[in-house]
Amino acid sequence: QVQLVESGGGLVQPGGSLRLSCAASGSIFSIYTMAWYRQAPGKQRAVVAFVTTGGRTNYFDSAKGRFTISRDNARNTVYLQMNSLKPEDTAVYYCNTLPYQRDYWGQGTQVTVSS
Repeated sequence: QVQLVESGGGLVQPGGSLRLSCAASGSIFSIYTMAWYRQAPGKQRAVVAFVTTGGRTNYFDSAKGRFTISRDNARNTVYLQMNSLKPEDTAVYYCNTLPYQRDYWGQGTQVTVSS
């Protein structure tokens, strides 16, 4: 059974940085593209960035130029470095495969950007 555990969220001031981590159990890591998603209050969950098994990355919307996704296959972990955070980045952040697997959603980690 696959489990994804996100961590690293918190309260940060505008312009600050956070590094999110997602630790995966099971054998999914080496064969799947991994992605970070976020869900803001009142909005649908949306993909923020993804990284392929070969390390190719892509970013969506306002994440471009501010966020960096990476993966460590030896540690079964995917990261999201978030810089220059804005209040509109406030959301619960999740990791999952891309496309997502319904049974893989974890609890997420809350990111709040506020002064």
